[in-house]
Amino acid sequence: MPHIVLHLSGAPDATRTGQAVDAVVRLTQSVLGKKLPVIAVAVQHIAADQWFIGGETLASLGRSAFQLDISITDETNTKAEKARYLREVHAAMAALMPDLHEVSYVHVIDARAAAYGYGGLTQEHRHQQAGV
Repeated sequence: MPHIVLHLSGAPDATRTGQAVDAVVRLTQSVLGKKLPVIAVAVQHIAADQWFIGGETLASLGRSAFQLDISITDETNTKAEKARYLREVHAAMAALMPDLHEVSYVHVIDARAAAYGYGGLTQEHRHQQAGV
């Protein structure tokens, strides 16, 4: 049940946005093992002259960047899975975004099951109801 916020530098581009979301959803399923019906993605675009790295704008550097924050239930993925996810998301974004700056972040947020959920229920409640 991950919630994902994806920030992309540059002007909105429907094709690029769709490709980025498709890549992120695919990797969230294949690497982290999350189920498609509960993967939620929000995309925000930030102008290159409003995104700063090292005190300089992406526009002045002639670069692009992204930031991905994904909230997952704590203890549902291993360190190795999360490390692979970071690598593969970065590679996928590098293939979509011209001159991707290395300082593009992926943040996997491990949320406690008792403090995270959807549909008015915590993940802890869902776990208990499943009888696991």
